[in-house]
Amino acid sequence: MAIKKLDSIFKPKRIALIGVSNNPDSVGGITLRNLVGGGFNGVVYPVNPKREAVFGIPCYPDVKSLPKTPDLAVIMTAAQWVPNLVRECGEAGIHGLIIMSAGFKESGDEGKKLEAQVKAEKAKFPDMRIIGPNCLGILVPGLNMNVSFAAGMPKKGHVAFISQSGALCTSVLDWAYESNIGFSNFVSIGNSMDVSFGDLIDYFGQDPNTKSIVLYVESISDARTFMSAARAFSREKPIIVYKSGRFPESAAAAASHTGAMASEDSIYDAVFRRAGLARVFDFGNIFDFTDLVGRKRIPKGNRLAIITNAGGPGVMATDSLISMGGKLVNLSDETMQKLNDYLPPFWSHGNPVDVLGDATPERFARATEIVLEDSKVDAVLVLLTPQAMTDPTATAKAIAEMSVKTTKSIMAGWLGGTAMRDGIQIFNQAGISSYGTPEQAIRAFMTLSEYSENQQILYETPREVPVSFQYDRNELRKKYLSDVFPKAKILNEDDSKMLVNDYGIDTTHPTPAASEDEAVLIAEQKGYPVVLKIYSPDITHKSDVGGVALNIKNEDMVRATFRNMIKTAAEKRPDAKIEGVTVQRMVDTKDGIELILGTKKDPIFGTVMLVGMGGTTAELFKDKRLEFPPLNEHLARQMLRSLKIYPLLKGWRGDSPKNIDKLIEVLIRMSYLAADYPEIEELDINPLIVTPTDVIALDARIVVDEEILKTPVKEYSHLVLRPYPESLICECKLKDDTPVLLRPIRPEDEPMWLVLLGSCSKESIYHRFRYDFYFDSHEVASQFCFIDYDREIAIVAEHEKEDGTKEIIGVGRLIADPDVEIMEYAILITDAWQKKELGYTLTKYCLNVAKGRGIKKLVAETTRDNKPMISVFRKLNFKIRFNEDTTVSVSKNLEEEEQIS
Repeated sequence: MAIKKLDSIFKPKRIALIGVSNNPDSVGGITLRNLVGGGFNGVVYPVNPKREAVFGIPCYPDVKSLPKTPDLAVIMTAAQWVPNLVRECGEAGIHGLIIMSAGFKESGDEGKKLEAQVKAEKAKFPDMRIIGPNCLGILVPGLNMNVSFAAGMPKKGHVAFISQSGALCTSVLDWAYESNIGFSNFVSIGNSMDVSFGDLIDYFGQDPNTKSIVLYVESISDARTFMSAARAFSREKPIIVYKSGRFPESAAAAASHTGAMASEDSIYDAVFRRAGLARVFDFGNIFDFTDLVGRKRIPKGNRLAIITNAGGPGVMATDSLISMGGKLVNLSDETMQKLNDYLPPFWSHGNPVDVLGDATPERFARATEIVLEDSKVDAVLVLLTPQAMTDPTATAKAIAEMSVKTTKSIMAGWLGGTAMRDGIQIFNQAGISSYGTPEQAIRAFMTLSEYSENQQILYETPREVPVSFQYDRNELRKKYLSDVFPKAKILNEDDSKMLVNDYGIDTTHPTPAASEDEAVLIAEQKGYPVVLKIYSPDITHKSDVGGVALNIKNEDMVRATFRNMIKTAAEKRPDAKIEGVTVQRMVDTKDGIELILGTKKDPIFGTVMLVGMGGTTAELFKDKRLEFPPLNEHLARQMLRSLKIYPLLKGWRGDSPKNIDKLIEVLIRMSYLAADYPEIEELDINPLIVTPTDVIALDARIVVDEEILKTPVKEYSHLVLRPYPESLICECKLKDDTPVLLRPIRPEDEPMWLVLLGSCSKESIYHRFRYDFYFDSHEVASQFCFIDYDREIAIVAEHEKEDGTKEIIGVGRLIADPDVEIMEYAILITDAWQKKELGYTLTKYCLNVAKGRGIKKLVAETTRDNKPMISVFRKLNFKIRFNEDTTVSVSKNLEEEEQIS
């Protein structure tokens, strides 16, 4: 119930201010004045044992003395008193706290200890939620509630603003007053000791007054909660994020190329992208974008058309658009003909569409309408400069009236001062975003188009890539944990390649040689040419010490290279233990491309994968893309497409295209490896050679996390996203002995899911969705097939037909509340498979899945005429309640239930 308990903070009826003083300029004095003078309709209790009254309001010595238990207590005392006050609030039954007091972890070691004490006291009261410490407070304009020491109250709006910086909050509020920006909620979370970004995204995601969420992030602590909440709501409510502190020197001590290249900011970038968030890099533009995205006209791409009455602003907008990666669309022949027929002969005859300085409101509107009808155009920017013949207000009115005819995004740039204000007001009322400069509009548009593209990419249906493994992965894991990983912190090349190869990624196999003679013997066995590499557990970057020699063609070259390599490595790394060299066959890389592929375990976000331009210059050019496992075909392909080196993989200027499909399979195999081994701190394959026919790892290095090796962790706790739950795959038989596979749904199942719904009668669809559900689109289907396994599970019943093809014949879906305590259950069985006890089998299995997840209660709803499912629920001992309308509510307490056999 932790998310629901936030009502105590954001919807309180009674508020206690602990530590408030008579000083009108103190934190407590300002907060009290804001509440009492701002129109808050609830009760405010000042608490201070040294005062009889504050500003004429009776004061209470402590929270135990209050006439009624407050919903929210605000602590604004010196830091050392806070732990005791938290305990007193908990004992008094107060569920919501805001700690404004500073002097905690932000102030050093002593502050960290004090914050730990506060956490310990809070832990005694499971229903308590705390914002802060070291925060400004909160503002809820809809309730006239300013529980902060910020001056004034912004207007009501639909944006929830959440910031870790209290100082920035006051600046944003001042800016919002001047810009007439409204908020549904305004929150300073400070140190976010308890309530985090993820909690607030979950809470505001369910708030009907919040249409979009803006985050100012300095750091994220609870990564999995953040990712799960953001993914759950970013499709319905755009989440805009600004991340400060982008360039810390955090990779200096990395033991691999991957570790050095996977910087903190690039990891945050991968987080925001995978969560479907819109990232802005200039805080000054964050509300420009918020305003635009709030209009709910999201473009399908970055193809922009520009309408202007002057050439200069059109050129300025074009320059900005191209520099930011947008596309100035080439208008279709049909559109060009319509413009030629309508506009004066001297119009620009291209995009930007210059309608000339004497353009009337009607000319502006009609030209805009013609361009919007072009299927190539994703959005239009209308620019107006005040010329002698221009009527900005009438033109704005004409554009606004025309805008109701289109669903495409329209932006306006009314460039000027006083004469533009009435027109801008018309745009605001019509839901059209307006900007003071062309560049401002283009920045907002590009952020919006990138957000739109990212949303489409996240939910694009992947191809099925069959990946099988030669060995049982569980048995393999036991072997490496007992026999290989304990050998060294940094595994040697042979052991590293062995694990990579066991996961189906081809490698060259190095053989150690301690002497010249041994090196010659191995080289002759493998066949010339060969590669020699220095063999040392202490040397990671072999090339840096002259430790790699290629194309060794005969015995004399082997002997000379061996002596020289040992001597050079010893001179450059006298501290290193050198055990000889390794010998491996030389791979013909003439038609190959060198990539780097690796993983790194981030202390906050867990294991992250990297692919990029490889070889010795990998860290110099930093052409890379990061993603989080697990990967599917589409995510892996998108990683490759984002690289500057991608055209070389496709075949550049007559070169043969490389085996990209095989490379995608390798990336997916690596994501399995990353998910299976929390004990791997870093893994580096560099180079990974991609040829027209094959993909092969020439070098590999694994760094072991020795702490986790000693102290095992919970399965998949090192991943920010829960991978596909393979453990829930189960074979069973129906009452007529028909074999059925029960398994969690996958994004790749979308085509079969659509066939399933297409085979159902209207009655079956109604019983499942309770309305005439339209399902036949990717946008709808992806919501049911692309799921976050942390908070939702859909179990499909898969049947193999006589011709060997597979079909989904039923699906049971479990959706958890944000606190993951209650799950709602729904089921759909295709008509042809009803009355075969599939509904009973699927429901019983889903019950056990929920029980295994630690869910406390399962609920469902159906209609009176759905007698087969009512019978199933009755057989499984659900509580059944027939409501006054035609609905039937069912529930089952799982806390005391045993697994159902």
